[in-house]
Amino acid sequence: MKYTQLGRTGLQVSRIVLGTMNFGPQTDEAASHAIMDAAQGAGINFFDTANVYGWGENKGRTEEIIGSWFAKGGDRRDKTVLATKLNGNMAAGEPWPNHHKLSAVNIRRSVEASLKRLGTDYIDLYQFHHIDRLTPFEEIWQAIDVLITQGKILYAGSSNFPGYKIAQANEIASRTGRLGLVSEQCLYNLAERRAEMEIVPAAHEYGLGVIPWSPLHGGMLGGILRKEREGAGARSKGGLAAQALTDPAVRQRVQAYEELVAKHDLDPAEVALAWLLTRPGVAGPIVGPRTADQLESALRAVELDLSEEFLAALDDVFPGPGPSPEAFAW
Repeated sequence: MKYTQLGRTGLQVSRIVLGTMNFGPQTDEAASHAIMDAAQGAGINFFDTANVYGWGENKGRTEEIIGSWFAKGGDRRDKTVLATKLNGNMAAGEPWPNHHKLSAVNIRRSVEASLKRLGTDYIDLYQFHHIDRLTPFEEIWQAIDVLITQGKILYAGSSNFPGYKIAQANEIASRTGRLGLVSEQCLYNLAERRAEMEIVPAAHEYGLGVIPWSPLHGGMLGGILRKEREGAGARSKGGLAAQALTDPAVRQRVQAYEELVAKHDLDPAEVALAWLLTRPGVAGPIVGPRTADQLESALRAVELDLSEEFLAALDDVFPGPGPSPEAFAW
């Protein structure tokens, strides 16, 4: 495994981030434990989750599965850089005021609940799952300060933030000598490169490590057309991939991508991950394996060396929007 610093921090994280969203809804506890053991055994030390994972009546279940894995001992927790998120409403039953967003009240409530489910006394990276348009950052940072002082979290990060909110958050933090955001988790992949306009530049300017989610764009970059022909693409009939493939132009690009990858005798999913690892500021993409085989594929991507010629060919198939403001102005 290869490692890098998370943004401007001294924290070393693996170039592949183990996403746990499938743990519970798609993968049972025993299989989830086996995947985490295999990931840690392969050198992956960065695990990502969220308090809402498990979803619906089972929200929080994914954190519980991770907690039961930590409880097995063997330095599992000590070897893990643990990241979780808050924002969604975690009230039992019907949604209830002050059980979501980023108020000081909910930050305190959410971290205590996550710590209990995870069976740990601290969280390495506590991430804001979405922006809160009502709560000022002065309040947010004051609440985070309390948690850092108590030793319950070490770093704060964002997820799904626009560039201007990254700037706002860290400008307010810097005025009072706070570290501010150290990472941004965003939708970013070969087929969805709008993050390059504002989010990635803002992250670079403020020293945030970029953590791309959905690196295969919901399976679209994992050989989906080949799987369709082979009758093995049932899981990708919904979500990002299905929505995108309804556009004939997108479908044509995906076909060109699969043909380019096949020409070089490479795996499309591994290429998509390896491409992200070449992007400036990217700490590591989040992979959410449902099986051990999917994890093995992600691990191979770390060792895949893409030539400049091949990277240029990928840009031809999936051109980025370019930096702002040139992307939308002269």
